[in-house]
Amino acid sequence: MSVQERKERERAGRERLIVATARELAEQQGWDAVTTRRLAERIEYSQPVLYSHFRGKREIIGAVALGGATEMAAALRAATSAADGPRARVTALARTYLDFAERNPAVYDAMFQLDGGLAFAQEDTPEPLKDAFAALWETLGEVAGDGVHPGLFTETFWAALHGLATLTRAGRLPPGDAERRVELLVGRLAVL
Repeated sequence: MSVQERKERERAGRERLIVATARELAEQQGWDAVTTRRLAERIEYSQPVLYSHFRGKREIIGAVALGGATEMAAALRAATSAADGPRARVTALARTYLDFAERNPAVYDAMFQLDGGLAFAQEDTPEPLKDAFAALWETLGEVAGDGVHPGLFTETFWAALHGLATLTRAGRLPPGDAERRVELLVGRLAVL
């Protein structure tokens, strides 16, 4: 291994450590607790080392969001591939999405609530975000119904899931009816 390859591997390892530590700190204490000073202390590197990888918290949030999008896409695909039939796939997708949002609140915030400097629904949208949307579309596109654009249907269904995730987390919806909400969403929106 050349010196350059070793340096690149070490740099990539530091970036993964920074992102993982930021994510862990945010999940434990919220995003307000994530500062470059605290991250530098936790990973035992100086703040200038952090800034050599990321220009600031915004880029770190973006990196956490991209990692979260990759994880969400994998979880959605795993859940839907294990389900048999369109209704089961859409139900598995909805449950998996809501479960991901509940189990990873800081990551979910990085993906959809905080400014990580990422472009959505544009040509320069990063591939992990496009892939997460594709993971939704792969299942939802098949139940959009005649005359409905699969992408538009996917956006609408996703918006409903996001609303359920956000309102549930904020304590605005009674927790006992979560499964009934999923059944209602799938039954009313998806053409099965």
